[in-house]
Amino acid sequence: MNFYFEATKILDRLDAKQGSIKGLIATLPENSRKRSAALVIETLKYKSVLLDVIQTSGLMKQERKVNSINLALVLTHDLLLAKGGIQCGDGPLKAAILRHKTRLHGEFKRLAVKRGVASTSELAQTADERSAQIPRYVRVNTALWSAPQAIKYLEGVGFMLKESISSSAYHPKEFAKDAHIPDLLLFAPQTSFADEPAYQTGKLILQDKASCFPAAVLSPPASDDAVVIDATAAPGNKTSHLSALMRNKGKLYAFERDVRRFNTLKTMLSKAQCSNVVPTHKDFLTVDPNDDEFKDVTHILLDPSCSGSGIVNRLDFLLESGTNEEDSNVTSDRLAKLAAFQLKMIKHAMGFPKVRRIVYSTCSIHATENEHVVREALLSEEAKAAQFILAPRDEALSSWPRRGLLSEMACEDDAHSVIRCSPGEDLTNGFFVSCFIRKGLANGTLKRKAGEQEDGNANPHKKSKAKNRKAKKPIPPS
Repeated sequence: MNFYFEATKILDRLDAKQGSIKGLIATLPENSRKRSAALVIETLKYKSVLLDVIQTSGLMKQERKVNSINLALVLTHDLLLAKGGIQCGDGPLKAAILRHKTRLHGEFKRLAVKRGVASTSELAQTADERSAQIPRYVRVNTALWSAPQAIKYLEGVGFMLKESISSSAYHPKEFAKDAHIPDLLLFAPQTSFADEPAYQTGKLILQDKASCFPAAVLSPPASDDAVVIDATAAPGNKTSHLSALMRNKGKLYAFERDVRRFNTLKTMLSKAQCSNVVPTHKDFLTVDPNDDEFKDVTHILLDPSCSGSGIVNRLDFLLESGTNEEDSNVTSDRLAKLAAFQLKMIKHAMGFPKVRRIVYSTCSIHATENEHVVREALLSEEAKAAQFILAPRDEALSSWPRRGLLSEMACEDDAHSVIRCSPGEDLTNGFFVSCFIRKGLANGTLKRKAGEQEDGNANPHKKSKAKNRKAKKPIPPS
């Protein structure tokens, strides 16, 4: 019965908006995680149907022991949809559900007929169609072995390395090297690595391609005296990527303020054998930049909370229930609050006395969280005092063609400096990456002041915004 209670708690926390499905599932005990996770996901797929069935049957009105709607959902799910029915011994809760077995089955069949479906699976909520085209991306953990070693191993267990793979005709046993991120491999979307020993031991890490961009752009030093910060580190994929790029040298402080996510972070880092990481259960915003422990930090990765609007291959489509005008207003307010928090994070990072490179990223498609935040950061007193500018394109994954929205940036150079990923076109989740560097560190040359155009306009926004108020199309490759 315990895993029913675990699943119920996850659903309760989702209702309270205390985290994402994936993040909350990661907090479950490892020995029961797989079973509880499957129950949570399957229950959410049929949630609207199950709620209708439970309400119409009068179950909760007649059974006082079933006093939680989410507990009723998981038990009713297994009664109606699991092959073996409710998976627990006899007890008062199971008995309460079984007393209504005939009525629940009847209401379920009535609803299926009403909706005109031929099979039960048609009642399930489905994901964004774009997610079906996104490959399964697997990053080789170079802290433990090399890409050639990983490729040889994969070929030995039945996979075939190809020059490229087509998104319109994936083969389940084919894979290819990524064109932009070293040590990243592409597989068919449905390829499972859950039982693969190389995944279980941290040698292979499942990570979306766009999620690999921040660490690649930050390009942390691989030296014994390196001091780097990952400001919002959980669940740990980006942290382990940074650690691998640093070759497990120096110190990498990984901050996480939430205790459950912090425990998940530690588990991930242990699995990936990141020996240079210092997991730190603390809010990055409370850190004194001049503290002896952090005053020598030179590189900071910022991937703060965002709307998550760019993620299409995530489970959180199961939490969506349609939109209306009220929802849009809430979204607008939420975006403004998120943007204010994101800007605060960047300005705090700029206060570290020796920081030379700051990467700010989101998994959002909204300019409010992306270009607007970067633009405001460049105009901030913190940026001016420390002389921060945007790294030029040739230092920010120059081979990636999709760049920032020109209509939302101060000038063309700034738009070219930032990176965007489109979930419908780039075979990734939606993503945004920017990189701030101190003036004079761009290929050894001085660049324009923060927020200025090349002609020296001190306040370029009125001029350039009017000039560039065109359709919000990403900058094409140069």
